[in-house]
Amino acid sequence: MSYIKPTFHHPSLKPNKVGYLKKDYRGVISTLCAGCGHDSISGAIVQACYEISLEPHKLAKLSGIGCSSKTPTYFLSNSHGFNSVHGRMPSVTTGANMANKDLIYLGVSGDGDTASIGMGQFVHAIRRNLNMVYIVMNNGCYGLTKGQDSATADFGSISKEGGANPYQAIDLAGMALELNATFVGRSFSGDKSQLVPMIKAAMSHPGFAFLDVISPCVTFNNTKGSTKSYTHVRDHIEATSALDFIPYEEEITVDYPEGESAEVELFDGSKIHLSKLAPDFNPTDRFTAVNRLHEAKSKGQILTGLLYINPESKDLHNLMGTSDKPLNKLKQKDLCPGSAKLEEINKDFR
Repeated sequence: MSYIKPTFHHPSLKPNKVGYLKKDYRGVISTLCAGCGHDSISGAIVQACYEISLEPHKLAKLSGIGCSSKTPTYFLSNSHGFNSVHGRMPSVTTGANMANKDLIYLGVSGDGDTASIGMGQFVHAIRRNLNMVYIVMNNGCYGLTKGQDSATADFGSISKEGGANPYQAIDLAGMALELNATFVGRSFSGDKSQLVPMIKAAMSHPGFAFLDVISPCVTFNNTKGSTKSYTHVRDHIEATSALDFIPYEEEITVDYPEGESAEVELFDGSKIHLSKLAPDFNPTDRFTAVNRLHEAKSKGQILTGLLYINPESKDLHNLMGTSDKPLNKLKQKDLCPGSAKLEEINKDFR
């Protein structure tokens, strides 16, 4: 058996606007379990980057520890990458982002990596509105260490070993909303038509874009009582909207009946188009999103789609007033402008 991917492709496949084929966004062959939802998310990331014509070297992918954090190996081999320690991916991303804000930062984490040891890191990345896409591949268990319940495991769900979980689950999307995250979405690894445009929109958002993606663990948590199983998600999923992402450079022609669609314009002119499915849902109203999430949970439903977006989001660099030029490109004359310039700066504080 060969673990080397073939280099050939069908001659009729066309490159995107920057000259890359879809295969140029792939990584090595996955070593995850066959049927793992994480591989579907990796595929959605590949598709999203190909469709927005992202040059791979303009993206930095970062991860922590766990099955989810192995996945950056499986997509965008030609991008920057850093695999950090357990729960510390947000800190590494913060440092990299402050040094070079010209890159797109894609952080991949798991429910164990984020909702337990990395919770403090997660909270402060939201609070600072760090400009990054933060994807949690949420399967409700520690799949890499044989299926122990994670902090997002459902109350009363039966683990592989047969014991019922006695603790309440942490809802990461709900927490992100409570903490004023400026972009919050939830999706299912098996719903590519929803997940791909959501990743594209998240990459265009100027600030912290959080995606909680339910990703069933076929080995340890595809069990009865788990809301992260394939069967449960398919039977109980409810979408807030049919989602599409429209890049700024393309002409926009939309003709929808009034009251059945919503369009959110992002800072660069790109637009997210939503065809409403859930009643009385406004993705720019955080209170509506919080209430709708609680309502869905009380009915045993899994609410997916774009839950909330702040179109006027300002990222950490804007909040801190950092240099327009990335810090890693500043020269000595920029960093040490002389005593006269220092005196001018000091006057502002007198």
